[in-house]
Amino acid sequence: MSQCNKATITVRNGIEADKHHGAVVPPLYLSTTYSFADFNVKRQYDYGRSGNPNRDILADTLAQLEGGAKGIITATGMAAVHLVTQLLSHDDTLVIPHDCYGGSYRLFTSLAKRGLLRLQVVDLTKPENYAAVIAAKPKLIWIETPSNPILRLTDIKAMVTLAKECGALLAADNTFLSPGLQNPLQFGVDIVVHSTTKYINGHSDVVGGAVIAKSKELGEELAWWANNIGITGAPFDSYLTLRGLRTLNVRLKQHQENALAIAQYLEASPFVKKVYYPGLPSHPQHELAKQQQRGFGGMVSFDIQGGLNDAAAFLTSLTHFSLAESLGGVESLICHPATMTHAGMEASARVAAGVGDTLIRISVGIEDVKDLLNDLQQAFERVKPGQVTPVVKSATTAKETAPAASASADNSQSFAPAIPALW
Repeated sequence: MSQCNKATITVRNGIEADKHHGAVVPPLYLSTTYSFADFNVKRQYDYGRSGNPNRDILADTLAQLEGGAKGIITATGMAAVHLVTQLLSHDDTLVIPHDCYGGSYRLFTSLAKRGLLRLQVVDLTKPENYAAVIAAKPKLIWIETPSNPILRLTDIKAMVTLAKECGALLAADNTFLSPGLQNPLQFGVDIVVHSTTKYINGHSDVVGGAVIAKSKELGEELAWWANNIGITGAPFDSYLTLRGLRTLNVRLKQHQENALAIAQYLEASPFVKKVYYPGLPSHPQHELAKQQQRGFGGMVSFDIQGGLNDAAAFLTSLTHFSLAESLGGVESLICHPATMTHAGMEASARVAAGVGDTLIRISVGIEDVKDLLNDLQQAFERVKPGQVTPVVKSATTAKETAPAASASADNSQSFAPAIPALW
């Protein structure tokens, strides 16, 4: 279906793939193993870790949507990130942005500490830092655009030129926008990574990841590693993710409409210091966003007035936003990156990335935007951040108040500051 428009590929790829019974929706193949046609004669599939029809349909659909030669589906988004690092050896240098997702940062720094790769952390949004990248002689450059959670943009075309000058591979984390709004491969990127848990699935009910390679050769190498280390996605997870993917384009329209309205509201609020949303003309990279994206996405971040207590009081005063990690689901989620998604970063790295105590990240859902705006308004009026010191009615211990920081899907480290329970 590669000649079709992306919306058609999203809905129809894999439809009527069943040639035995004529099922319109691809059946679920749960078998762990497949019989050989004869002695030493394998069929298309032999073992579930190596291949599965549901996983392959999902991989092929995402590869077509991104414009790649091959897709690999992994068990989690972090497994997808880890898979790309298998291309590196102990004497290879990996360049990463200073403000990437906390889980990715934790993985990269952990691998470097074990001597499995060399690491260079650079602010890739500043052209004056390109010389440092060239001097590092990287084998792989990793970009994340927009970044999590500040929504900074990296100039993809400039990074492609830089990677060619270095002789390096270029990988892009496209999770925040999905293939529905941005396709880094079309600019010359070599590898695209997704946490399919997010917008691709869109319903917060299955964890997964994907890696899409521009070339068949690179894709085959990554697929070999995925099978070798056993991180391929499960059949049922792939089945559910494909079902969620079918509605990606219509979901994105509502996500973006709601996100813009909320960003505009926040920008006008006296209780907000700064709003981070590329769809706002005030965003310093608004024009770049229009050049390399087909939309501005459903993620909005902002710095609230006041301090940590103001942020905590505001977060616990909301009704229509769930205080939770992750993003991209139909429901609106809100989080405090410093104590949640980015708690795995050391404090100095968080400060350098701009992830402070007052930063709040919203994954804007597809609810009625009037209800979302009313909820934000009542929380602001109740807390009055920056104007009235929130009263802590009952303080609790760090162990009681920070389960998300210590036992969440992000495996955040226990040194994360706790948010007091506010009423």
